[in-house]
Amino acid sequence: MNSTIKTLGLCVAVAASLSMSLPAFAATTLRIGTVLAPDDPMGQGLEKFKTDVEAATNGEVLVQVFHNSQLGDTTEMIDQARAGANVGTVTDVARLSSFVPSLAIMSAPFLFDTYDQADQFALSDEYLAWGEELKEASGLVMLASNWYQGARHALTQKPISVPADLAGVRMRTIGAPIWIETIRAMGAEPTPIAWGEVYSALQLGSIDAAEAQPTAIWGAKLHEVISNVTLTGHIQLVTALVVSAESWDQISTEHQAIVRDLAVENGRFASGLTIELGEEAMANVAASGVTISEVDLAPFKQAVAGVYGLLELEAEAALVNQVLGR
Repeated sequence: MNSTIKTLGLCVAVAASLSMSLPAFAATTLRIGTVLAPDDPMGQGLEKFKTDVEAATNGEVLVQVFHNSQLGDTTEMIDQARAGANVGTVTDVARLSSFVPSLAIMSAPFLFDTYDQADQFALSDEYLAWGEELKEASGLVMLASNWYQGARHALTQKPISVPADLAGVRMRTIGAPIWIETIRAMGAEPTPIAWGEVYSALQLGSIDAAEAQPTAIWGAKLHEVISNVTLTGHIQLVTALVVSAESWDQISTEHQAIVRDLAVENGRFASGLTIELGEEAMANVAASGVTISEVDLAPFKQAVAGVYGLLELEAEAALVNQVLGR
């Protein structure tokens, strides 16, 4: 009997010891992927987001960041997340418009003049309501839509000054209707391919041109395979941080609020880097021998004006103007 009591006492003591040494929670991990390099503003923003989330939740929410398409192209990561995999990504919002059509307005041509305007609209009640619809429609949760990657410019082998100069030019773009129709309206032949394939496609001549923001041009070394950058700024690339709803629902309500706030905060941090490093990146591209050209935007704005009606986004454009008070 004494032996049994001693054994039970030892078990209790060991259990108590283990309970003191082990955390009293099961940490939840969010896996976030990006097609961009670690030194890109989005990559730096995600790393800061990881640090901030883990500190603010005392390690109860962990974040793993995967750069350079380690988890696949953006579309592949979205598909994985929708299938229930623990995957999230930073994506142009237009890719999500197949689930909530109004979201395409964030990638509409010549709509936002500055990042501050995009940030203001991304945090408006009207926009956030569309974000709430996304979960039911797609199985994705939008944490923040203010991760700014910069103005998209035309990258070509020949100089361009008007839309007619793009006739017959196969230009890589994002495979969402608003992007495809914008590039088509600008005069080029839209050619959606994965971002990781753009360098080799330009090098081999399977595409003639691309469009990208300054930090991505430099980060992907596209200056090595193109001759001209025309500063069209046709779309302000405002992206969203999204995660799998299945993974999100494992996080407590308290910690969800923390993560959302930090997603917005770090979106602003990353966007500030985009603006700062974008100027440096474009200077580096020019120094590499690529011709950087300004252009009269009026013909391009006129050319894409019909895209809003074509994709039935006129009401959304009016809403943006209302929110921005213009």
